[in-house]
Amino acid sequence: MSWKVRKSSDRGHFDHGWLKTYHSFSFSQYWDRNWMGYRALRVINEDWVAAGEGFDPHPHDNMEIVTLVLEGALQHQDSMGNGSVIGSGDIQRMSAGTGIVHSEFNASKTDTVHLYQIWIRPEHEGVSPSYEQKHCSVDKQKNRLLPIVLPVSEPQRRGVASEQAVLIHQDAVVYTSTLDAGIVLTHAPKVPRYYWLQVVSGSVQVDNVRAQAGDAIFSDAPVSETFSISSENLCQLLLFELA
Repeated sequence: MSWKVRKSSDRGHFDHGWLKTYHSFSFSQYWDRNWMGYRALRVINEDWVAAGEGFDPHPHDNMEIVTLVLEGALQHQDSMGNGSVIGSGDIQRMSAGTGIVHSEFNASKTDTVHLYQIWIRPEHEGVSPSYEQKHCSVDKQKNRLLPIVLPVSEPQRRGVASEQAVLIHQDAVVYTSTLDAGIVLTHAPKVPRYYWLQVVSGSVQVDNVRAQAGDAIFSDAPVSETFSISSENLCQLLLFELA
């Protein structure tokens, strides 16, 4: 097993004026046969949406869709009857299942909204569509790995707090962390797992492999031994733990 880096500059990138977006994996106009996803992880899009702009109603099915707002606010509407504003630090989960239609618009007429949208393939297709939204404060994720996405059937068995975590139909966990400079965290897999670490801001190292904002560090085989994550400066990260 070795750690590899997916550079930010190698992601798909488009500037549509109202939308600036980076795609870690093939999506929409960006296609690369070598980057169709990573295990069950299908999409990591980093978006900046201009004031008052957004995505008109469009359909999804059989996908677990997680949205994490970093700055600003996003107005959500869907065919399940949900209508909400997703603010900074909020985590939204939609299980598209048998099918949904939704729209996402910048809730502000003056400020840009910055977000990550993540798609994870479900273990089983055809589940009933559902919606969930939680808030994760900076204090709760400070200098620790905080689970914000958990398998729907397993939070108790895994022995982790789920009050700020949304639940998906897949054997996957997503952690977030905001680290001060010079912090070293260790993570010990309970069973061998694949890992994808997305650097949201700042710069970090995983077992001496370095990455900075927009980059990702990932394992090319299952990880079974304890590994370390160290911060070079104030940074934020997302860590995906995948079967």
